[in-house]
Amino acid sequence: MEQENWITYLLSLSRMVYLFPAAVKGIGGNKWGYINEKGNFILPPKYEMARDFQENGLAIVQLNNLTGIINSDGYLIVKPKYDTISPFSEGRAVAIDREGYKVLDESGKEITTKGYFHIGDFHEGRALAANHNGHAEYLFGYLNRRGNEVIPLSYEGASDFQDGKALVKGKENGYSLIDLTGKVLKSYPYTIVNYYGEGMLAFKEQEEANWGFMDESGMVVIEPKYTGVQPFIDGKAIVTVENNNHDYYGLIDRQGKFIIKPHYNSLLNLGEDMFVLGKSVDPEKPYLFPKYAIADSNGQTYTGFIYNGVSSFKEGIASAYNDEITFFINKRGQRVDYLPKVKGSGSLAFEASLIKGDIDLRILYFDKKGKLVWKQNTIIPLNNHYSVIENKFKPNKDYLVYYPQLKGVENQESVNQTLKDLSGVKPIPHHTQLESSYTGDFDVSYYKNNLVVLEINGYDYPFGAAHGMPIKKYAHIDLKSGKFYQLKDLFKPEADYVEVISKIVGEQIKNDNQYSYVFPDTYKGIKADQPYFISDGAVNVYFEPYEIAPYAAGFPTFTIPFQEISSIINYAGDFWRSFH
Repeated sequence: MEQENWITYLLSLSRMVYLFPAAVKGIGGNKWGYINEKGNFILPPKYEMARDFQENGLAIVQLNNLTGIINSDGYLIVKPKYDTISPFSEGRAVAIDREGYKVLDESGKEITTKGYFHIGDFHEGRALAANHNGHAEYLFGYLNRRGNEVIPLSYEGASDFQDGKALVKGKENGYSLIDLTGKVLKSYPYTIVNYYGEGMLAFKEQEEANWGFMDESGMVVIEPKYTGVQPFIDGKAIVTVENNNHDYYGLIDRQGKFIIKPHYNSLLNLGEDMFVLGKSVDPEKPYLFPKYAIADSNGQTYTGFIYNGVSSFKEGIASAYNDEITFFINKRGQRVDYLPKVKGSGSLAFEASLIKGDIDLRILYFDKKGKLVWKQNTIIPLNNHYSVIENKFKPNKDYLVYYPQLKGVENQESVNQTLKDLSGVKPIPHHTQLESSYTGDFDVSYYKNNLVVLEINGYDYPFGAAHGMPIKKYAHIDLKSGKFYQLKDLFKPEADYVEVISKIVGEQIKNDNQYSYVFPDTYKGIKADQPYFISDGAVNVYFEPYEIAPYAAGFPTFTIPFQEISSIINYAGDFWRSFH
């Protein structure tokens, strides 16, 4: 290592901050803070989101739905004002606000003079950037680390730099290889050129043709015969071939010779010359999650198809999981017994002085001897008498539900059975491959006096579908009586609350631009049992995905302040009095 690089490396180590993000579940959802290696909070849990500290001693956090950056003392280097901020790359982060993408330096200063449509990570002192050209088109170019456009935004498409070169697509000249100054090194006459890496470029002669590879001079090295290709890494590339209308993956060398023949439903590069091979559990349903085996870059396999997932290798160790547990393996696929194993599905990874587990949607930390250092709380106290307890239901590898149970509530057994039913706790076969996966969770969204509001979420994904269907329900429970309140219980018995609220929501759709996504003429008013939830000072009604708006709109929600409907609220009713 050169002296300058070695000094930079030592300085980066001296700046390393061994704090770890951890969440506490409470009223209003999760709050994130940072613990030390003993599991004690050093920075208290007050953030809505908290990312890992990076080598520069900075971490990205979120407060009030806006994103900022803190140092290891918790001081805000960047006050929360951005929608999102990306991790630092080459000393620069990319932030997004209403003006677009911007580059920040490590002091938090914006070094770009305007917002862009897109800015990527920095590679070799260059970041891919794009902006609108005023003619319904986007043009790409490159910024330097000072935030200046060092290569003009003039390309229809472009890649990141690698080994001092990038692939760009011009309007007239087609695809070209350029250097860090923008100088054209070579142009190519093909319809599509892609995946520059290790001196190899993938190309198609026609839009619907197969992929092949050429070198930087344009000489064809591997004739087009693949339906899909990935970049060359360490002299090898993953490719796809079609057989009986199904895609199969294999691994080739730089001459196109198969090292791993295309017999697999998936093939992933795990780094350190290791690969994972995937085979569908049902050949007639290749979209089902496959089982995985371990192989090396010579095509030697070391295990059967026994894993549900495997992470990348680091220093000869990877994380894997099966139907029951998550654990570490070596390059022969053998379990590393001296490292922790955890019941559930997910990943384990070395994080500085600890081992971080991301298991069944929960974060755990262990020390290097496998001792549990920290895990998220499962009891949410409401007061000295009432609490919400998190329970886990996982009867099948593809069915996971965290559901709430109340302690201290009247009619506790009946209330908790209703909560289990609402959450999706039901008979599920244990060792059967399901047709879809389901995940469920909950939050305590509101608590005041004797009223607790539980938000119950779920996501049902049919395997092979373009997307799944989200589920959202709210349970409004009177802790003293155990009663579940419906929307009608908020209003006077004689009040036509359906008409009143329908009119208010209709006016919001008509006059508020934030609801411009609502399908024209689809809103016909609310139902008597319209989904709703109580928040501070308001009742909120919402609609299911696709009901009045596109799927991407999620659950269109309309907030009606209590003062706006005061004439129909039953102030003497049990529901109102439960939280007033």
